[in-house]
Amino acid sequence: MQQAINTKERIILGIDPGTVVMGYGLVKETGPKIELLAMGVVKMPVTDDPMLKLQRIFEKTVALIDNYHPDSLAIEAPFYGKNIQVMLKLGRAQGMAIAAALSRNVDITEYAPRKIKQSITGNGSATKEQVAAMLQNLLKFKETPDFLDATDGLAVAVCHSFQRVTTGAGKTGSKKAYSGWDTFVKDNVKRVIR
Repeated sequence: MQQAINTKERIILGIDPGTVVMGYGLVKETGPKIELLAMGVVKMPVTDDPMLKLQRIFEKTVALIDNYHPDSLAIEAPFYGKNIQVMLKLGRAQGMAIAAALSRNVDITEYAPRKIKQSITGNGSATKEQVAAMLQNLLKFKETPDFLDATDGLAVAVCHSFQRVTTGAGKTGSKKAYSGWDTFVKDNVKRVIR
């Protein structure tokens, strides 16, 4: 009974914003365990009107929040590429997802793509396929999503879960740096679902 009192649950919505496809993943964290709730993609309409795409991002994010009632939104920051137009479009897409979360009073945390990959695989330069494979192993799902954007969204949610290190009765402790996936697993045996 004492264990149930100390085990806090939270639901995390992770979003990989995009102007063609937006990936999302939802996990439920119960104490040190993480469980997959849902993942998928939202395809944007083929249109010359970019505002319709932004409207769809906002509406679908609100629908996910209303359906799953997440405690927090973790979102991938736009990457800094050479094409400024692409970065601006991704920034707008990210802004709409953030606005949707703000409209529902959901806490928001942003993560750089490299931080997400490092958190999941131990390698900040990992490929999308490597991230997806690690998530399949960690969360024990077999289906391969049609779009890697779905596992990218899921990776953001799992990354957010990994950032919280607790000590004792749910108090947040200082974060520990790990040199790779093996050392993380060794120090966090109870967090690994078998």
